[in-house]
Amino acid sequence: MWTFFQGFGVGGGLIIAIGAQNAFVLSHGVRRNHPVQTALVCSLCDASLILIGISGVGALIATQPQLAQTASWCGALFLLWYGCRSFRSALKGGQLAAEVTSVTSRRQLLLATLAFTFLNPHVYLDTILLIGGISGQLASGERYLFGAGAMTASVIWFFSLSLGAGLLAPLFRKPLAWRCLDGLICLIMWGIGLSLLWPQLQGLG
Repeated sequence: MWTFFQGFGVGGGLIIAIGAQNAFVLSHGVRRNHPVQTALVCSLCDASLILIGISGVGALIATQPQLAQTASWCGALFLLWYGCRSFRSALKGGQLAAEVTSVTSRRQLLLATLAFTFLNPHVYLDTILLIGGISGQLASGERYLFGAGAMTASVIWFFSLSLGAGLLAPLFRKPLAWRCLDGLICLIMWGIGLSLLWPQLQGLG
């Protein structure tokens, strides 16, 4: 089981890092907008990408720089756009009603969750390239055990983050708390988006 726990540790260390996907899950967890569905979709997406990575596809993608560049542009533009939405929300302010209700449909939330997963190049870096690359040093049987550990870490993290965020709901009955959350999400989205664009802009120069 040592290989499983190695995968669990590596997967957990990569997934827990603050990023666009985690900020999105946290935001909707606080709003209690279908937190179980959000966590389930994120977990399934991560599991599918990890499976692709440990099957050896990660090494193939690493040899296609043009594909990585296109993904970076698309992901950066999406994150900058979502950051603008959060910025407007921070300026407008908000408040959590006494009876929390979901204002986002399941379909809208599903599409947004898929976008945050598959339009973010960092997700591919963590799951396919890094986890896939590390598992490539193992025997075929251990490789999938390593991947199972990483998938387990992903499931535990996303459900803990999404459902645990609901405990913060009483705090977010204050408009200032919403401004702070939306402002933080805006900074995270813009920061990651610009970090993706900067190498591409330097290359154009």
